[in-house]
Amino acid sequence: MATREATWAYRDDHDDFARTFYRRFGEGVVSSIGVGTYLGDPTDERDEAYHDAIVTALEGGINLVDTAINYRHQRSERVVGRALADADVDREAVVVATKGGFVPFDGERPADPGAFVRSEYLDTGVVDREALVRGQHCLAPAFLDDQLDRSLSNLGLETIDLYYVHNPETQLADNSRAAVYDQLEAAFERLEERAAAGDIEHYGVATWEAFRVPQGHDSYLSLPEVVERARAAADSAGNAATHLRAIQLPFNVRMADAFTVAAHEGADGAQSALWFAHEAGLDVFTSASIMQGQLADAIPEEVAARLSGATDAQRAINFARSGPGVTASLVGTGSVEHANENVEAGRYEPLGADAFDAVFE
Repeated sequence: MATREATWAYRDDHDDFARTFYRRFGEGVVSSIGVGTYLGDPTDERDEAYHDAIVTALEGGINLVDTAINYRHQRSERVVGRALADADVDREAVVVATKGGFVPFDGERPADPGAFVRSEYLDTGVVDREALVRGQHCLAPAFLDDQLDRSLSNLGLETIDLYYVHNPETQLADNSRAAVYDQLEAAFERLEERAAAGDIEHYGVATWEAFRVPQGHDSYLSLPEVVERARAAADSAGNAATHLRAIQLPFNVRMADAFTVAAHEGADGAQSALWFAHEAGLDVFTSASIMQGQLADAIPEEVAARLSGATDAQRAINFARSGPGVTASLVGTGSVEHANENVEAGRYEPLGADAFDAVFE
């Protein structure tokens, strides 16, 4: 797993970056730009491109890699594991995050997806049919146990640094909000047990809509309630403190709801997801930093003028990691060219608080 000593040593080895590039994560540090592995066809060619890009990023100064078991039908996890083994970096210097919740295929989309899910998950008892939402999503503790074991194997790791419950708002399609909170508490309790066993260091909740929409939205989940459920789970597991460490949510120039929508009740009233997470001591990792490439050449001119970077992609990345309380911003990195561009983005200072606020004026 990533350690305090190795991550600080990694930072010292890359001291030519802007002074704000590395940020505290637990007792160690992590680069404020991370490698994302979501996009791309499930092909050997794409695997090789990802492998080379991840190695380039890890050797260049980025020590955060984010993936999920369902990304590219488990191929992304497997290529991350291979790149970690091949890169000329200390494994203990790298923060590795993955996710569980969506039922993954294995290497490719099967000719009959329903038959695959039945034979691999339902008939084997890994998933109870009533716990499966939309034929693809499950938060049951036994399922997460199974998925975590597969992720450890795919990644070739003994410990995953950050394990996310993936898009729990998907469960709201078939379940009440109260029932989903109960599911999360049960999932958290199992993850607390796996943390105590050393299989994960921290866990979190990765979302698409849940934390950045208003309270009346169908996909809304309350961050204060999630935190309370994690504390209850830690108590039930016999842990002195919760291992809930982070949230992940989209944040970029065109999707700034995590900063602008006050949907979570804090001590002084409603707060945005970013502010609540900051005050709750949660790290925030942002996804969709360049909107899956859409902001690579489409940042509004009045915003781009305030941001540092040689390209629109770099300026978009620097906006995302300028958000208050943001620990790191994830960027899809499917080629060596993109890896180098993302690494170079870290040589520019992000916006200060006043300059960031001015973007919204």
